[in-house]
Amino acid sequence: MKNWLTLCLFIPYLAFGQMDQGSKMQWFQDAKLGIFIHWGLYSVNGISESWAFYNGYISHEDYLKQIEGFSAENYDPEYWAELIKKSGAQYSVITSKHHEGFALWDTQFGNFDAVNAAAGKDVLSPFVKALQEQNIKVGLYYSLPDWSYSDYTHHTKTKQRYKISEDPARWKKFQTYMFGQMGELRDQFQPDLWWFDGDWEHKAEEWRVDHIKSFLSEKNPNVIFNSRLNGQGDYATPEIGVPVLRPAAKYWELCMTMNDSWGFQYNDRNYKSPQQIIDIFVDCISKGGNLLLDIGPKGDGSIPEEQVQLLQELGNWTRKHQEAVYGTRAGIPYDHYYGPTALSADSTMLYVYVRDIPKDGKVLLKGIKNRINRAYVVGDATILDQKTYCKVYWNAYPGLTYLELPEQALDPYYTVIAVVLDGPINLYREQTGAIESN
Repeated sequence: MKNWLTLCLFIPYLAFGQMDQGSKMQWFQDAKLGIFIHWGLYSVNGISESWAFYNGYISHEDYLKQIEGFSAENYDPEYWAELIKKSGAQYSVITSKHHEGFALWDTQFGNFDAVNAAAGKDVLSPFVKALQEQNIKVGLYYSLPDWSYSDYTHHTKTKQRYKISEDPARWKKFQTYMFGQMGELRDQFQPDLWWFDGDWEHKAEEWRVDHIKSFLSEKNPNVIFNSRLNGQGDYATPEIGVPVLRPAAKYWELCMTMNDSWGFQYNDRNYKSPQQIIDIFVDCISKGGNLLLDIGPKGDGSIPEEQVQLLQELGNWTRKHQEAVYGTRAGIPYDHYYGPTALSADSTMLYVYVRDIPKDGKVLLKGIKNRINRAYVVGDATILDQKTYCKVYWNAYPGLTYLELPEQALDPYYTVIAVVLDGPINLYREQTGAIESN
């Protein structure tokens, strides 16, 4: 009887654990927008993050001198978190440590960190706290390589310190250091998401990817990993360019810069316009993915005004159209509408994103077999007139439906139309030919 009771108690626990594991991606899939933050030594002189010395544009010695200018004197983590919240982002990922090895927190593994920089303090902890106070999910970027650490294999593009096969004891020493830092981050911050980078320099077995995942999941079994663990993560991470074809992965996230640089660079003024940022965001939504949009604060902790303005403008649009952003799923093929769309989670609501307004103000939908109960402008509530053509009772073809969009309801970037269907969307996908019976 005692064994049976134990089993009865164990089975619900097991089922609950499996349910949690199966649904851990739910918040990520619903979030749609995150803010990436590249902040480190490179922010001082405005040079390429870590790559500047790796590719030989500057000596390693001169690169490290930036530690004297990483002051964070104008750093306001509460303001950062408020700005991210206003942008409409549901999560944020910050570079706790890039490839050069500079840590933003007070690490006990080495002294190459913000505490030993001009800042003289841990700058990661207050930001994580500020995010959590704003109910924003926390993601930590952590570079697997550490090009400055003396016991790591690679140093620059032309210099490799050793090969693992030749000196396994040295590699083990590096791994003790790496796991020590990851353990600090895990225990101090309990992130919702780990964003790894640099996995290309070694194989999964050498990184001990399986152990990384189990080690970091010990206190949070629902923590999420990006794919840069030699492909063994929870979601794909295309970079810079919106995928022309929807990624095969069920969950994915495009990481993208506002200009042409991840970290702050004085001379990079090639910022995308608010329209272009929203174009890319809408494209990600329509393909069922997320956008992780990057900002690069300066070494003093201030965020460039151009980046602030872009986040604010993005937030204005996202706030107005939140119904058509959060919790949506990939839209319908362009065969049915000449532009991006999204669906509600239950597929009973079609969201139509209108960027270029037709001259007659009429938006065309093709091959929607459902009855359209209502169509309205999101964030405006204007109910739209609709009219269907080429639909006759003796043919299964559902016709062409035009929604009339009044000029006064237009958004300067994207006007979004919510189409309320009588059930899950049902698309006409058949070939049409001659009418043989009338």
